[in-house]
Amino acid sequence: MRPSLSVLISGLMLMTQVAAADDLRDRANAIFKPIPDKVTEVRGKAVSAEQAQLGHKLWFDPRLSRSHVISCNTCHNLSLGGGDNVTTSIGHGWQKGPRNSPTVLNAVFNAAQFWDGRAEDLQAQAKGPVQAGVEMNNTPERVVATLKSIPEYASEFKKAFPGEQDPVSFDNMAYALEAFEVSLTTPDSPFDRYLKGDDKALDAKQKEGLALFMDTGCSACHSGVNVGGQGYFPFGVIKKPGAEILPSGDKGRFTVTNTASDEYVFRAAPLRNVALTPPYFHSGEVWDLEQAVAIMGDSQLGRTLKEDEAGAIAAFLRSLTGRQPQVTYPVLPASTPDTPRPE
Repeated sequence: MRPSLSVLISGLMLMTQVAAADDLRDRANAIFKPIPDKVTEVRGKAVSAEQAQLGHKLWFDPRLSRSHVISCNTCHNLSLGGGDNVTTSIGHGWQKGPRNSPTVLNAVFNAAQFWDGRAEDLQAQAKGPVQAGVEMNNTPERVVATLKSIPEYASEFKKAFPGEQDPVSFDNMAYALEAFEVSLTTPDSPFDRYLKGDDKALDAKQKEGLALFMDTGCSACHSGVNVGGQGYFPFGVIKKPGAEILPSGDKGRFTVTNTASDEYVFRAAPLRNVALTPPYFHSGEVWDLEQAVAIMGDSQLGRTLKEDEAGAIAAFLRSLTGRQPQVTYPVLPASTPDTPRPE
């Protein structure tokens, strides 16, 4: 018995839909990559369990700050998507920082750290906030004195960095923090599952948003494993946002390079877990994801996105939320009479 015309048409329509779905996924896989299930090395060097465990403790230890109040987790809260959900972070003496705190989740995949890329890797980045007067306001010497005053830390540094004559150092503190941060990845997002072949991982609106994200040019800056974090671009390629979003006093990468063409240039924000990390942009002045998408369309692409287009792209961006790292709160070793007192 020959199939009816309606059955043939239905079959052809299904084949067309499957081909379209495969084409969208093929295009996406050429631009993006799934987050690997586990990262075990940095810069080609394997991370040891002892280094990561030490970094885990240091991450939560407020004694790395001069006040003994602020830890790494204060501004990069692992329960809040690796940021702090405020416009700019509050640091030493209740000072407000100059920029929004970027997420540390998946930071290992970024080409460089900070909004202006002034740290080439996570080890270099870890040293910055500890010493910044507006953040933890400490010194390398005081940090080392603090760590050496605590016997348990002295023992753990020796295990983490065997063979070194003086393992408790500022460099090793930063490397241990980097070793811990390697574990702060978020694989298995709906988008990752889609890239791997699960067509049902994204709904129709998210697929529409993915197509728009690529077709309108968003993926020119936001690509790769971290959907960004790999290059530097002017904020306001076509039209500069208002001063409330792009403060005139913050010239971005110019402060690193002193090159005129780098004025108001910033690292393209990595967009993994972006739904968890409002407010947005380096100024932290935009709280709504759809609004942030619309601003980027206007400023970077010269395109006024319709409300449904911005909504579809935002829906796609919400599919970038992956499995969050399950991090226990560590019990920290006790201070001793030799531990520098908080100031």
